[in-house]
Amino acid sequence: MDNISDIFKVAGYLGWSIAAFIFASFVEYWLHRFMHIDPYPLGKVHVQHHQENTGQGFLLELRNYVIGTAPLMATTFLFSWQIGVCCTLGGIAYATFSAYAHQLQHDNPARCDWMEMPVHTVHHQYNQWHHNFGIAVDWWDRVFGTYQLKPWSTPIKENSSKRGYLAIKWR
Repeated sequence: MDNISDIFKVAGYLGWSIAAFIFASFVEYWLHRFMHIDPYPLGKVHVQHHQENTGQGFLLELRNYVIGTAPLMATTFLFSWQIGVCCTLGGIAYATFSAYAHQLQHDNPARCDWMEMPVHTVHHQYNQWHHNFGIAVDWWDRVFGTYQLKPWSTPIKENSSKRGYLAIKWR
C-alpha cells in the first residue's frame, strides 16, 4: 500500500510543477500584454527592447525572469514546503524555457519549431502592439484572441534556418 501512496505523492508533486509551468506562461503573457497597454514601470525598458529588437542574452533573461517571479514562487511555500518546492521548480523550468525561447526568437527564429510561427519574432517584425504577446508559447494568444498569423518567410527565416538550436546569445 505504501508504494501506491508514494506514486500518488509523486504524481501530485509532478502535477504542481506542471501547473506552475503553465501558470508561469499565463503570467508572462499578461505581463507582456500589460507592457503594451501601460508603459510603466517596465515600459521604458520594453520600448527600448522593441526599438533595438534584440534580447539581453539567455543568462540575463533567465536572471530577470527568476527575480521577477521569485515573490510569486515564495508565496507557494505558505501552503507547504513540498508544494513550494514543486511550484518553484516548475516556475524555474518555465523561466529557463522562456529565456531560451525569447533569445532564440531574436537570434534564430526558424528553430522555434514547437509553434506554427515564432510569435515573438512576428510581434517585433510587424511592430504588433495588440497581437502575439506570447513569448515562449502561443497558447494564451489563441485563448484570448490576440493570436494573429502572419507570414514571416523573410531573410530572417532563411538566415536562421541554417544555424543550430544553440546558436543564440548566451551572455
